[in-house]
Amino acid sequence: MKIDEALKSAMTIDGAVGVALADYESGMSLGFLGGGHHLDLEVAAAANTEVVRAKVRALAALSIDDTIEDILITLGTQYHLIRPLTRTYGSLFLYLALDRSHANLALARHGLKRIEAALDI
Repeated sequence: MKIDEALKSAMTIDGAVGVALADYESGMSLGFLGGGHHLDLEVAAAANTEVVRAKVRALAALSIDDTIEDILITLGTQYHLIRPLTRTYGSLFLYLALDRSHANLALARHGLKRIEAALDI
């Protein structure tokens, strides 16, 4: 599955508001879909590179030899789900914003895992 197909697939996840694929080392977005005037996905993806970097640094500082499966940020009306693709694509991560009133978090996590497995960059 190519990047554009992966983004389209992520947007079919219940409650999806927007999705991006970004590189946390460079801060660059490789693609994004959705969002709108309330959520600038290019800015959100770039800003969330700092979240991923901070968690990677924290694991190193704590000498935790493990990988991050996902990072969840819970807002009043949204979930922001970050899935680092470090096992397959180094410093890339999928970022998915969900409307809490329409999302099933467990299914969203499963959907991103499935997209990661099918992604071919």
